[in-house]
Amino acid sequence: MYLKALNLINFRNYEKLKLLFSKPKTVIVGDNAQGKTNLIEAIYFLATLNSPRASTDTEYVMWGMPHAFVNATVDQMNGSCSEVDVVISPGQAKILKLNKVKKKSYKEFLGSLIAVSFSVDDLLLLRGAPKDRRKWIDTSICQLYPAYYDKFQNYSRIKQQKQAYLKTFNGHVNNLSSMQLSMLDSWNEQIATSGSNLIYLRERFLKEIYPYAQKKCLQISNEEDSLTIAYESTLGFSFLCLEHKLPTIEEIKSKYLQQINNKIEEEIVKSQVLVGPHRDDINFYLNEREAKIYASQGQQRTVVLSLKLSEQELIKNSLGKEPVLLLDDVLAELDLKRQKYLFDSIENAHQTIVTTTDLDSFDSCWLKDVDIIKIEKGKVVDEQKTK
Repeated sequence: MYLKALNLINFRNYEKLKLLFSKPKTVIVGDNAQGKTNLIEAIYFLATLNSPRASTDTEYVMWGMPHAFVNATVDQMNGSCSEVDVVISPGQAKILKLNKVKKKSYKEFLGSLIAVSFSVDDLLLLRGAPKDRRKWIDTSICQLYPAYYDKFQNYSRIKQQKQAYLKTFNGHVNNLSSMQLSMLDSWNEQIATSGSNLIYLRERFLKEIYPYAQKKCLQISNEEDSLTIAYESTLGFSFLCLEHKLPTIEEIKSKYLQQINNKIEEEIVKSQVLVGPHRDDINFYLNEREAKIYASQGQQRTVVLSLKLSEQELIKNSLGKEPVLLLDDVLAELDLKRQKYLFDSIENAHQTIVTTTDLDSFDSCWLKDVDIIKIEKGKVVDEQKTK
């Protein structure tokens, strides 16, 4: 898979931009706050319809503009090209087009561009909030299983509707009518069915990525750090990727309904949905010790680097497609050992797009045959080809 062209209109600080990618390696250079990260975000957004940086569609759109337009041409490396378009209008559904044909669901759109993004913010993944780790895993899964996004949206709707119904009880757990109890049972059945699918796919993803991440973590640490990943569920169990067999959706649903019954009075009193994937977390252990508490900063960065490179390899082996690799200002945050491992790992990638404030961060050998694009205030001010 190869990104040939990117077009932006009113996206972040880009009023209008067209970039052509002619070489497997592109370095985007510029000072801070000039728009380098916005370019990486636009590409990743087309691949996932999501962004770790944005919580609402309004954030994508240039101030004062009604909508933003993001377009790319992608060589599928099989003799065909795809054109992907997204129109973002805050408060309205995104307009998705694939080869000029409008798509009604996300699963029909996702997969035409596949990308793995590695940014400075990712380096804080272990010490961030649970919602950051949930966003990482949900976004990663969407590229492997495009139907996941629609499943996630469906779960979110059911959760909101159940929460609205819980509020009608005004915190009172006694004297509920049979009709109220029946309606509550119906919401519990729906949310358990939908949520169990999400939990299953999350655990399946972690089970699949774990062998790659464990191997890379051992390589980076010279066999000193052994990685374990655990999915911590509000259903009352911890799923260890190394030790536990992947449960079925039916087994997860059974635990789901049981835990809802245990928490139902608390849910009514608080008017909140307390059980489900929206409250779950992922834990990482190095040498059987919780990494976010006991691991050094360097060790935590080893875990994240292992995860990102494993994501790239898992996608390639599972889908038979090489994802576009996006590196956003991470080199300056990695020590020389981890930089070398990263460069060695991506040497044969089909396409790598990197942002930096300083070309001195790069190995001179890696900079051979690279397109260098300088960005300033949302515009390309210089472009040069190297040999």
